[in-house]
This record gives sequence, C-alpha cells and structure tokens, in this order.
Amino acid sequence: MRSSNYTALQPLADAEFNFFRQWLFQNSGITLNDSKKSLVSGRLSKRIAKLGLGSFSAYLKIIRSGDKEEAQVLLNILTTNETYFFREHKHFEFMQSVILPDLKQAGKVSVWSAAASTGEEAYTVALIMADAFGLHGPWSVTGTDINTEVLSIGQRAIYPIEASVKIPESYRKKYCLKGKGKDQGLFRICGELRKQVNFTQHNLMQPYAGTERFNLVFLRNVLIYFDLEEKKEILRHVMNSMTPGGWLLVGHSESITGYSERIKQYQPGCYRLIS
Repeated sequence: MRSSNYTALQPLADAEFNFFRQWLFQNSGITLNDSKKSLVSGRLSKRIAKLGLGSFSAYLKIIRSGDKEEAQVLLNILTTNETYFFREHKHFEFMQSVILPDLKQAGKVSVWSAAASTGEEAYTVALIMADAFGLHGPWSVTGTDINTEVLSIGQRAIYPIEASVKIPESYRKKYCLKGKGKDQGLFRICGELRKQVNFTQHNLMQPYAGTERFNLVFLRNVLIYFDLEEKKEILRHVMNSMTPGGWLLVGHSESITGYSERIKQYQPGCYRLIS
C-alpha cells in the first residue's frame, strides 16, 4: 500500500519527452521515435521515485544543471537493451564454419562485441573461441557499450541459471560454474575464460580509442536505433578499427549493403572488409 506522502507523477509531457530524446541523440546518436514515449516515461518514473522527486520537470532540471553523474545514470536508463547467449545462432554457426577457419593463420585473433550490453554476446564468442583455439590460445574478445551499468554485469559474468539453457551442454560443463548456497539460482563464467574478455565503455559515434585492430566485429541489433547518416558514421569508425579482410556481422533484420564500397556482403547479415 502506498504511503500518504505518495504523489502520482503527472504524465510525461511532449516537451519533456522531446528534451530527453534530443538529449539522448546528442549524447549517443540514438534516435527515439514517438512510440518510445511510454518506455521513456516508465523508466524515468522509477528513477524519479528513487530520488524522491515529484515530477519529470524536476528531474529534467537536474540533467540541465550539468550533473555528470546523473547524466551517466540517465544514459544507462535509456540504453538498456535485450540480449541473451547464442542470440541469432546462425551467426555463430557461420563463425565456426567459415570465419574461424579463415582466421586460422591470422596469429592473434581479436573479436569486438561492439554493442555488448550485459556481456552474453561477448561470452558466447569467447566460448566458441576457446573451443576452436584453446582456452589460453592467441585470441581475445573486447566488449564495449555506452551503458556503464550493463558493462558492470558483463565484468562480473554472473547470470540467472535459466540464461544458461541457451548454452550448449558441452560448453556449460567446461566453462560455467553453478552457484551454491547464497548463489543458488545463478551461474558464472569461469575465471580462465573471463581473462580472455575485456569490457570497456565506448560510444559508437566516436572513433574507437584502442590501438587493437579486430579480425571480427559483431555490430548486431544496434544500427536500427540510428538515422542513416549516424549509421554510416558508425560504420566508418568500425571499419577503421578492423584488419584488412576482417569480418563484420550485423543483425538478421539489418542491412548495410550500399553504405560503403569498403565492405562486401558475403551472405545476409555477414560482410567482409575489402579495403
């Protein structure tokens, strides 16, 4: 039962919604259409209640004041996306059958999960890499996201036990630790595999700051949130961080054909850097 001090929020006004989506675009390049108003309202309502504020406008004032800590919280709130282990499994079948044999002579193989969220994609890749090249082989996975909250989950690598059902049994036995006692109902990616995976914050609208060049990039189910020019800019940054002949995978519902002469489609969702 709500306390007598509880005051229901007034609905999110169009002007307030426009402020938040313009703010998000300016800080991430992500575009929210009108249909996302209820999503924004629901997510912000929880934060406003936690802060003890009485309105969306009061929260808006905090963001306008330049509070950097709260700005990161807002960015985290508005950029949380769904992910799970072995999502769009055909990509991983293609990785195993075509990409990894192609990379056998590459020396060190570096993979980038460019919209890593809570880490399931990065660890799915790591499971396959460990199986193909050995747990301590010359390979690494880098997971990046603009959202620091989801990255912290990836760094901990602790997930609900039901999330493990997507992981093949042979991988679960080798690389997953089932929680006991207070950790019952959870599992964790084993420490040796975690050492091969690094997570760091990165805004895809900016050039990748690291010196590493990637043989394979997963850029899946993220471009749909950007306008055409932003998509092309992200693609330029990604291609500049790839090795010659490197592979780029986008979501099954996405296409980047015609965006750049530097890439060639191998099959739907699978591209290769040709220059």
